[in-house]
Amino acid sequence: MKIKIFSALLLTIALFGAANAQTFDKAKTDQFFDRLAEKNKAMGSMTVAKDGVVVYTRAIGHSHVKGTEKKLSTPATKYRIGSISKTFTSTMIFQLIEEGKLKLTDTLDKFFPQIPNAPKITIAQMLSHRSGIHSFTNDPEFGTWRTKPKTRDELLAVIAASKPDFEPGEKYNYSNAAYVVLGFIVEKAGGKPYGEALKKRITAKVGLKDTYLGTGFTETGKNEAFSYSFKDSWNKESEETHSSIPGGAGAIVSTSADLTKFIQALFDFKLVSEESLDQMMQNKYGMTTFPLEGKTFYGHGGSIDGFRSILVYLPEEKLAVSYISNGTVYPPNGIVMGFFDIYGGRPFTIPTFESVAVSAEVLDKYVGVYSSPGFPMKITVTRNGAELNAQATGQSAFPLEATAQDKFKFEPSGIVIEFDASKSQMILKQRGQETVFAKEK
Repeated sequence: MKIKIFSALLLTIALFGAANAQTFDKAKTDQFFDRLAEKNKAMGSMTVAKDGVVVYTRAIGHSHVKGTEKKLSTPATKYRIGSISKTFTSTMIFQLIEEGKLKLTDTLDKFFPQIPNAPKITIAQMLSHRSGIHSFTNDPEFGTWRTKPKTRDELLAVIAASKPDFEPGEKYNYSNAAYVVLGFIVEKAGGKPYGEALKKRITAKVGLKDTYLGTGFTETGKNEAFSYSFKDSWNKESEETHSSIPGGAGAIVSTSADLTKFIQALFDFKLVSEESLDQMMQNKYGMTTFPLEGKTFYGHGGSIDGFRSILVYLPEEKLAVSYISNGTVYPPNGIVMGFFDIYGGRPFTIPTFESVAVSAEVLDKYVGVYSSPGFPMKITVTRNGAELNAQATGQSAFPLEATAQDKFKFEPSGIVIEFDASKSQMILKQRGQETVFAKEK
């Protein structure tokens, strides 16, 4: 349910500035998505809205693939949005605060005293991932039971049995479990099950007709998509997380269009007051900031099973962008970055995805951990079948496309990597700068 977005090595976005929604090259954007679909690099849906008006929408790939049976995705296809659910949960918490039913300073023992440190954990700390509540989604055992339904009491028992990661307020550590608990607090303080609260407080209020709490597994009758991975062909993820488990942390189903409508309504103060929204923004309560080229986007990312999602909003432009993927080869951040380059009239070359074939024997010579004096991160290079992946410390992995036997690129960020196996070196080039890395022994 957790995802870090816009986080591949040294990624930057050259934002649009003078360009606007009326003049950006929609045909080139379509060509980009056509190429992604043609080369089986992505499946999913994007919606872009400016001042509440949709200026671009596109869906590629399939919602269902079973052998030769395929159902094309459309802008109406629904996907699991993972941790973007946290923004919805935070919004409902602030609605309850405005109604006088909650306070940011309320401690957890008021609701669930069985959770360790409950008398010292505040609502604010849970919202900002500073509660110390251990996230069960990080445990190896989670994989053995995530496909089975859990009641609220069963989940609380799992959380209560976990040792805290740290004392409340001591530091930051992303916790899905804390937001599962916040979802339960929405139910207790508001007197309605989470799904009903979501409908009354958000979806019915601002007209989100395709957004709701998942109740179990994918329901094809509701036009919900399965998630897929790609190896020679798109293959359905073998197991789904039962929606009863992620709850307020990641169980919402939606469309990219509804997500842009939601975040616009949030920033138009149709869901919470300006004061509440300021607190969400400034303290990162269910919201993350993305500072890009002197501008700050607000939103969240999501990851659950094979789904990846991104929702961002730029207040001064009243620009909302949502991308949800049910099949990821090309990184979602690369797709969003490509869109922003096109939107802003910046130079953008649509990837050809015509890689040079490099043998596994040669690729294996480049695998390893690389570091450079003065560079803040190490870079781990791994082989995934016939391609290399690179991952900087604490960031998401990204694929490297071979352009020669010893040269690779990552198109979205302009990264070029050259390997010299004889010297156990790697040279990283980006925007006119070069850094030499040595492979650690």
